[in-house]
Amino acid sequence: MVRMSAEERRESVIRAAMSEFARGGYYGTSTEAIAKRVGVSQPYLFRLFPGKKAIFLAAAERCLQDARRVFMEASEGLHGEEALHAMANAYTQLIAEQPEKLQMQLQTYVAVAAAEAAGDLEFGEMVRKCWMELFDAVHVPLGGDVGETTTFMAYGMLVNALVGMGFPPEHRIWEGFYISARAKTGQGEA
Repeated sequence: MVRMSAEERRESVIRAAMSEFARGGYYGTSTEAIAKRVGVSQPYLFRLFPGKKAIFLAAAERCLQDARRVFMEASEGLHGEEALHAMANAYTQLIAEQPEKLQMQLQTYVAVAAAEAAGDLEFGEMVRKCWMELFDAVHVPLGGDVGETTTFMAYGMLVNALVGMGFPPEHRIWEGFYISARAKTGQGEA
């Protein structure tokens, strides 16, 4: 049997934490559940991370970094409309194939709101930093157009909310996306 290094074990904790926090949120997830999923003891878990908050922050940061990486890879070498469509398609694929990434993202926003209401600004600072990196990853391929970037991010958050609420792809709520896409490509009704 091959032993994992501390860094490999830390990585497995982050992946497990993303799954557990995606399901239960910050307050509804125990470190015991994360340790069990990884196959380590809680004391070992706390040798890798100083506490539950540090585990959550690492998982939230990874979640947002993964989304940023998806945008960057999808838009590589592309600009404008081509980049926009490539990033939108890549993100749609990400949340369809790995729904826990979207669930973790939504849990992150809830945790920030709850923490800041209680006076803890650390969650928000990290998430805002990652959000700006995400914004910039979209902004550059869209030619530095603030309006296009804002619209893309706004549509993305709407997609997050609708998927998070469980609207199936065939529901009429999605019609506006299809109409908007047809209008942008000139395939609207005559």
